[in-house]
Amino acid sequence: MSRLAPKLVRWAHPALAVALLLSLPAAVFGQDGSAIVRIEEDWELVVGEPEPNLVAPQVTCVMAPTQTLDGLYLLFDVNHQNHPDFVAGGVQLQVWNGDSTLLERKYPNTLAMAQPGETVVWTQAMAISGGSLSVEITNGRSATWDVFGDEGYLKAAVATDIANLNGYSPDFSIANSGVGYASNRVTSLVLKRVRYYTDSGALREDAAARTVVLAVQAN
Repeated sequence: MSRLAPKLVRWAHPALAVALLLSLPAAVFGQDGSAIVRIEEDWELVVGEPEPNLVAPQVTCVMAPTQTLDGLYLLFDVNHQNHPDFVAGGVQLQVWNGDSTLLERKYPNTLAMAQPGETVVWTQAMAISGGSLSVEITNGRSATWDVFGDEGYLKAAVATDIANLNGYSPDFSIANSGVGYASNRVTSLVLKRVRYYTDSGALREDAAARTVVLAVQAN
């Protein structure tokens, strides 16, 4: 079994390279000079036939305040945990700065997926405030892990000099997220919607569903 490397996010699909360069950042919402201070992504994973003995499938989603992996970004592992050592099952939140892991947070339920047709939904969010970048997983629901993400287990904050989240792009999240093992067992992985909040209290929701390109490492 191949395992997702911490830098699996380097697998960005070639077809999205131009999109990453041309995509307008979240600043389209801040044209009045306001700063975007919180962003929430709603995700949905639908699994066809999981195999608990093989810990299959293994999914990782990425979210970053800017369109680069040389700075801060979060990884959310589903049905496996990669840091500091590989653990079968469960979910894990990690915060990276380039090639360095800053921290990780695990959910206590470490079961591996076993139910055919299971759907997992969650929200991954980041916020900027007072020189700190907060990241969290909320509103998680699945048959395997029940309700997760609202108890504080999957929440953390790190220091940053990033002033706002205007450099964020959902295209970057899509290009760097995917199924690292057993993609044949995944029916779909979709970024369902994105919400942007500004320092003025305004909210904009982008309800355009974005399906992840399943660029997979050899199994």
